[in-house]
Amino acid sequence: MAIPERFSNLPDYAFPRLRALLSGISPGGEPVIMTVGEPRHKLPDFVAPIIAENIASFGKYPPNEGTPALLDAISGWLGRRYGLDVPPDGITSLNGTREGLFNAALALCPEEKLGQRPAILIPNPFYQVYAVAAAAVAAEPIFVAATEASGHLPDYTSLDPALLDRAAIAYLCSPANPQGAVADEAYLERLITLADRHDFLIFADECYSEIWRDAPPPGALAVASRMGLAERVVMFNSLSKRSNLAGLRSGFAAGSAAHIAQLRRLRSYSGAPVPLPAQAVSAAAWADEAHVEANRALYRRKYEVADRVLGNVPGYRAPEGGFFLWLPVADGEDAATRLWREAGIQVLPGAYLAREVDGQNPGKGFIRVALVAPEDETEAALRRLADVMY
Repeated sequence: MAIPERFSNLPDYAFPRLRALLSGISPGGEPVIMTVGEPRHKLPDFVAPIIAENIASFGKYPPNEGTPALLDAISGWLGRRYGLDVPPDGITSLNGTREGLFNAALALCPEEKLGQRPAILIPNPFYQVYAVAAAAVAAEPIFVAATEASGHLPDYTSLDPALLDRAAIAYLCSPANPQGAVADEAYLERLITLADRHDFLIFADECYSEIWRDAPPPGALAVASRMGLAERVVMFNSLSKRSNLAGLRSGFAAGSAAHIAQLRRLRSYSGAPVPLPAQAVSAAAWADEAHVEANRALYRRKYEVADRVLGNVPGYRAPEGGFFLWLPVADGEDAATRLWREAGIQVLPGAYLAREVDGQNPGKGFIRVALVAPEDETEAALRRLADVMY
């Protein structure tokens, strides 16, 4: 039986490509891995006691949409953070945001729009699950450059109105992975107006929302609610970055009750619910801001380290949020190979996070560098990187 082309035509995922690129090359120093966005700050102190207290709950099937305590905690956080009043039926628990960003396309993308193949709008570079979600629903992926010229965010307003009429979903990540750009309220208002004019949904990937330099990034659902257009946005967030709980696999989606009902319905058949002890930890994490503020302070210090070490590099752009540097180089693959061979530093070629459109890959002249290690390790690694590259 033939393999469906919509999946066989997908390029290999970024990290297997990197392993192949570096295969057979010995590191030129003590290895430092700066590729994966896996936080290495300490876990909140309450995690272990709550797991221990709820250990017997591993013997029970958990509710797929989330326990009442977890949904109430997320609803409370949305109120404190954004001033939103989202009832529990407008929220569903997820196994991190990646699962939700994929399943929401399955649940909410129509088979046709205006009698045509639907389109899904994707920033370029982008988080790779957006593309596989488009492939899974047989939608046409439209990769829209997010470069310096557009403030490192996709300018969906520049697209042909006829194409926008076919759009079913537009993905947006803010703060952006990999560039660290933040969509301000004016940008979000324009996008939400566009979505309402052309009748599409915005999937707002906000998993880096609690790591920021100067001011908290605005939320797409909050802006849409103020505009009276909350039904245009489904937002996604998780505990992976804000709480250093990547392995807990716990996040949520929030939006209109009708959209969340569709996502819950799909997940009741195909989604794996978060275990009850993990849901108990999650409820405590969404209810507590002290550990988030301490975590944010650590990242701010690493922003300052990056500015100090790399601030004079032509084209260097200090991230507004998130924990990645998007560093300009002549060629991302050459830079990644050289850094591994000469300094033992592993970074991700920017081209692996983007797609070629009209012969141009907007990630080709960049490397992504994750600032997830402790401050002293990060500074030492960045100095080694600068010595090799700049």
